[in-house]
Amino acid sequence: MTETTINLVGFVAGILTSVASIPQLVKTMQTRHVRDISIWQPLLLSFGVALWLIYGIFKNDLPVILANITPLLCNAILTGMKIHYGRRDGEA
Repeated sequence: MTETTINLVGFVAGILTSVASIPQLVKTMQTRHVRDISIWQPLLLSFGVALWLIYGIFKNDLPVILANITPLLCNAILTGMKIHYGRRDGEA
């Protein structure tokens, strides 16, 4: 495999993982309904992505850093909405 192909695979992977949480975040913002969302999914993803971000910072790896900022923000916001709207829905 060429270096260009390898970089393209990494670039596409970074984009896909960065935007993967956006549809759920948008839907939750629109409906304010979180009953069907497990608290563990966005919470665990937030911690995992935060660790990848820290790893990227330690390794001074800009692609890893950039690819983990958006999913960290999205999953942290989704976790907050699950807690906030979950109380309203009688879940907490």
